[in-house]
Amino acid sequence: QVQLVESGGGLVQAGASLRLSCAASGSTFSSYAMGWFRQGSGKEREFVATISWNGGSTYYADSVKGRFAISRDNAKKTVYLQMNSLKPEDTAVYYCAASRLTTSDPGEYTNWGQGTQVTDSS
Repeated sequence: QVQLVESGGGLVQAGASLRLSCAASGSTFSSYAMGWFRQGSGKEREFVATISWNGGSTYYADSVKGRFAISRDNAKKTVYLQMNSLKPEDTAVYYCAASRLTTSDPGEYTNWGQGTQVTDSS
């Protein structure tokens, strides 16, 4: 099992950058694929990005491709989401999650963090 804690959210203006972090506890972090999801107010949770256990594969939602980058540091048991050129529609609570599969399907993720809020201040 792995426990996850997100950080780095906040108020940002359109066009700005922000980096989210997700720190994991437990000894098995490096065996999990990791994903980022988000949920805007009144919306369903949606896939943002995922990265394989060794960082060799990454996948993105079309809405963030070219603007966001997911990465991980297994030695630090941390996964990151670098968000650039932020748009008002990126406003949401962002969650990190762990899965045995590198997938965009939230149903395959077994461990979730509590979320961190990203809000457009424009």
